[in-house]
Amino acid sequence: MSIGFAGSFSSRGRNGVRVVVAGDRGTGKSSLIVAAATESSPENVSPVLSPTRLPADFFPDFVPLTIIDTSSSLESRSKRNEELKRADAVVLTYACDQPMTIARLRSFWLPELRQLKVKVPVIIVGCKLDLRDEREQVSIEQVMSPIMQEFREIETCIECSAATLIQVPEVFYYAQKAVLHPTAPLFDQERQTLQPRCISALRRIFILCDCDMDGALSDAELNEFQVNSPPPDGFIVPAEIVGVKRVVQEKLPDGVNQLGVTLTGFLFLHALFIEKGRLETTWAVLRRFGYDDDLKLREDFIPVPSNRAPDQTMELTNEAVEFLRGIFRLFDTDNDGALKPSEVDELFCTAPDRPWNEAPYEDAAERTALGNLSLNGFLSEWALMTLLDPLRSLANLMYIGYSGDPASALRVNRRRIIDQKKHKTERNVFQCFVFGAKNAGKSALLNSLLERPFSNSHNASSTSERFAANVVNRVGGNKKTLILREIPEDGLKKFLSNKEFLAACDVAVFLYDSSDEYSLKRSQELLFEVARLGEESGYGVPCLLIAAKNDLDPYPMAIQDSMRVCQELGIEAPISVSVKLSFLNNVFSRIVDVAEQTHLHIPETETGRNRKHYQQLISCSLMCMSVGAAAAVFGLAVYRVYAARRNTSS
Repeated sequence: MSIGFAGSFSSRGRNGVRVVVAGDRGTGKSSLIVAAATESSPENVSPVLSPTRLPADFFPDFVPLTIIDTSSSLESRSKRNEELKRADAVVLTYACDQPMTIARLRSFWLPELRQLKVKVPVIIVGCKLDLRDEREQVSIEQVMSPIMQEFREIETCIECSAATLIQVPEVFYYAQKAVLHPTAPLFDQERQTLQPRCISALRRIFILCDCDMDGALSDAELNEFQVNSPPPDGFIVPAEIVGVKRVVQEKLPDGVNQLGVTLTGFLFLHALFIEKGRLETTWAVLRRFGYDDDLKLREDFIPVPSNRAPDQTMELTNEAVEFLRGIFRLFDTDNDGALKPSEVDELFCTAPDRPWNEAPYEDAAERTALGNLSLNGFLSEWALMTLLDPLRSLANLMYIGYSGDPASALRVNRRRIIDQKKHKTERNVFQCFVFGAKNAGKSALLNSLLERPFSNSHNASSTSERFAANVVNRVGGNKKTLILREIPEDGLKKFLSNKEFLAACDVAVFLYDSSDEYSLKRSQELLFEVARLGEESGYGVPCLLIAAKNDLDPYPMAIQDSMRVCQELGIEAPISVSVKLSFLNNVFSRIVDVAEQTHLHIPETETGRNRKHYQQLISCSLMCMSVGAAAAVFGLAVYRVYAARRNTSS
């Protein structure tokens, strides 16, 4: 007999399964393996077997199984541990006629797996069932339930006999099934409910199959669903569909209505499959629709271009943006122009996670006074996610129902180096790096982009990055998305040591407190460092100085010093702002202006000018040499013609 329990693990689709068998000496490990492989009672079994392979046609899933035998001796512990770490599943054995071996599971073997961080399903196997004392009336459920409550990684417990071949094949069938069709991602055994991610995935599949969008799967839609996701145990004929609907309606009245099977009924059916041990049925559906064992879309289902230069970014196409505008209106049920947290949760109810509940997205967009997400904030979150993690962005577009070709949802921008040569850019999303000394006002600038009121308190952290994204209105009604990325001063050395650090940057601003001489000096140092990195790496970026805290009295030489630096580097004069007084001097539109003029405002150090002058001299010299060589060749050709004619006339 056997009982099942969900483990805590994750496995991937594979071409083979590796099962490691471990347990105390004399519990029947090797005999169990021989009996499974030969389908006969073993005799004269070796203490430790070499790897045993069961062919692909041994079990219904047609996946080959490799069984690794191990020794329980102290001398073999290192080798055994290495095998356990490589396992897809672990079979732990005890002897039914030796109660102490059961106690050892709890005191040694299961804690050992945890110490090794072996996070795979565990199958507990009681061997030598034929030797158990018949006077013992204790069931496996009574013995194992307390252990399984403590060690959730145990997937199944089963008792067998290699001598009489009782339930021997089932041991490795359960081990393979636990890897290929894991329980834990689908079902919470303790609460006896589907897992949240499983519900989200099945909800999405239901919506995709509900072609007429009437909230129910008709018989025709159920038949089409079967064609798209053939069940492992064969198709349900139309007459059987009636029976299935009757079962659902008996157990769950609102699971079926006059139109067909509702979402509630669809979820109930899959919970029923799982409870009946038919996990392969639900997994067949999930995998047909592109889900992996973590119940996220597999990367091969998400067509994101992988060959991009460091200075190429990605953004949403107009088609995808219009889809998102429609989704916003659809879920803005109270038509107040903003999405409440509950409306955002409902929007992402078909996604495995809420993508904006963590850094860097959770505090990166414009919100209303009530904390709701405005349309600009909504679109800006998507723009930020596409810039930072295009794979995640496209996956979430697909989760929420993007029906177009996924490959048409994202656009790869032209290289910024080419934009600079052509003196124009086609980008709609610009990333701006914000540098500055501590307390220069960087966080206040980011908050003002999000239209948040000024606060005297500031972010004390100087080691973590922060992003802010919003739509900037341009002259003529044109809109661009500006993403400010605050560069923490304490981590600056690490950033600047990366030659490709500036590749993703469209424009850099250097903030300083206009009342603090050190703040300006530090911003100037940072500006020169970034300028040098741009010249050395080939990823030079347009730069701006911003004189913050204009409401305070500037130190005496502030204006002269800042102007001198701008003239020396050949960039625009500093922009004065006061976030406290809401005097922003159109700073965000001006930042976008500089980002669009890709060939201007790129600082040039003296070293950079000398290098450019030297390269120009080399180019000029090469040109002169080329012209001289061409003239010499031409002269020689003329002379040869002249000499030939002279010889002919003679």
